[in-house]
Amino acid sequence: MRPESLYDHSKLDFEKPLFDIEGIRRVNPQRNHMEQLTAIVHIDEVARVIVGYKDVTEKEFWASGHMPGYPLMPGVVQCECAAQLAGFYARRNKLLGGDFLGFGGMNDVRFRSPVYPDSRLILMACMKRVRPNRMAIFDFQGFVGDELAFSGEMIGVPITREHQT
Repeated sequence: MRPESLYDHSKLDFEKPLFDIEGIRRVNPQRNHMEQLTAIVHIDEVARVIVGYKDVTEKEFWASGHMPGYPLMPGVVQCECAAQLAGFYARRNKLLGGDFLGFGGMNDVRFRSPVYPDSRLILMACMKRVRPNRMAIFDFQGFVGDELAFSGEMIGVPITREHQT
């Protein structure tokens, strides 16, 4: 049985994002090869849902080596995309404090369909529970078109910078 979509993304305008890469950079700390979001297109504060996307290109850091001649987006990178989306929601709404937001865990992660370069990976996250300054739990999904690529649950936790490198 296929899980239901967290949010009906078919009616969203992906050509008019709420936040482009520069807007995302004002909230999320990731840079360079670790930036895994292209835009945020929808935020529903009542339903606690956020929708964004990652335009997957042939220039991704993993494309030449995973797998040579047949590039597949690694599952761990897909999860990082979803985590950055949920992190944007948590940081923008000042839910957890800390200097950064990190993984506290992931549950029930499933990969259902491969993601290739020249795809738009539509991402959505829905906050299920929050313990302010302790943790936030999100359900997440990724789609390419109408095809579910992956899904799961993640736990975000605040990280306080202890030393600088």
